Amino acid sequence: MANPARTRPEITIHPATGLLREILELTAAFQLHLGKELSVNQTDLDAMEELIKDGPLSPTELAGRLNISTAAVTTVVDRLTTVGHVSRVPNPDDRRGVLVVPSPASVARAMQTLMPMILSINEVLAGFNDEEKTTITVYLDRVVSAYRGHLPDMGPRE
Repeated sequence: MANPARTRPEITIHPATGLLREILELTAAFQLHLGKELSVNQTDLDAMEELIKDGPLSPTELAGRLNISTAAVTTVVDRLTTVGHVSRVPNPDDRRGVLVVPSPASVARAMQTLMPMILSINEVLAGFNDEEKTTITVYLDRVVSAYRGHLPDMGPRE
């Protein structure tokens, strides 16, 4: 007799939706690869991504972006400082504060891994005409909105 807890409703998934799931899995695998390249764990990599994306941040701002406590972000910054990925510098706007600054060499290492993947995705898009690119963009924008709609505190983009 089948276990009723293990039965799933029959759901038809569009192939594009299945491919999105595969992209999510590959993204997670790529994140692991990038973390290994930089010798950091996932939380430290998330911090590095924020710093690479937006430049120097205060520890409090970084903690907020990572959704961790300021005590936890201190540990993250300590680890990243120890391996040379970031430094703490005085905050010019707050004489009592500091900014966490990504190391140019670490940013270059991360980009050395990221850019070939990003460029190959751009090459894929180059094979589509403008109308197809618009359709792809509209589809992905709607997927992003659908994801955001299912996350707390992640309303529509402004």
